Amino acid sequence: MTDLASLTRVQREGLVDTLTSLSPEQWLAPSLCREWRVVDVAAHLAWAPVLGVAAGAAAVVRHGFSMNRMIARSAIGWSARGRDAILDQLRDNARTGATPIGMPPAAGLADAVVHGLDVRRPLGLPGEVPVEALAPLADFTLGTPWPMNVVVGGSARRRVAGVRLVATDTDWTHGTGPEVRAGAEDLLLLLYGRTPRPEDLDGVGVEVLSPRLW
Repeated sequence: MTDLASLTRVQREGLVDTLTSLSPEQWLAPSLCREWRVVDVAAHLAWAPVLGVAAGAAAVVRHGFSMNRMIARSAIGWSARGRDAILDQLRDNARTGATPIGMPPAAGLADAVVHGLDVRRPLGLPGEVPVEALAPLADFTLGTPWPMNVVVGGSARRRVAGVRLVATDTDWTHGTGPEVRAGAEDLLLLLYGRTPRPEDLDGVGVEVLSPRLW
C-alpha cells in the first residue's frame, strides 16, 4: 500500500508539473477523452476525488442517473473555476492521497497515469508510464465489474478477450490466445478504453483486436 501511495503521489505531482508548464492554448487543446479539453481533464482530476457522497448523488440524479454523463459534464463545469484553482486542488490531492468515493487506492493512480496520457499524447509531450504501474492498474480495470467499470473505460475484459497481452518493457502478461505485444503505456491505453496507434501494437493478436479498436 505504501508503494502504491508513493507511486500515486509521484505521478500526480508529475502531472501537476506538466499542467503548470502548459500555455493557455494547450490548456484548451483537445485531450484523448472525447468531449474534454485538457482543462476539463485537469478539472476532473482536481475535484472528482473530493466530491462528497451527497453532492455526488445529487449530481447523478441531476444528470438522469447516468454516471458517465455526470462525470463528463461535471468536469466541464468545474473547469470554469480556473487554472489556479485547478492546480491548487491537484496539489492538495497529491498531498492528501484523495481517492474518489467508493473506489480503491489504485483508482487514484489510474487517474494520474491514464489521464496523464490523455493530456500528454495529443500535445506530444514526454512523460513515461512507470512500468511498475502496469500490474496494479491492469488488475484494477480488469477486475472492476459492471456497472463500476463504466468509469474506467468500460469492460477491459471484453475488449481484450481472446488474446494474450504481453508487455515488452516489463514482465507482465494477461490472457490466452494469439499475442498482442506493446509497451506498458500502450497496454494501459488499450485496457482503459483508449485507442493505441496501430503501429504501437505488434503480434498476430492485433488482427483479433482491430475490429474493436479502429
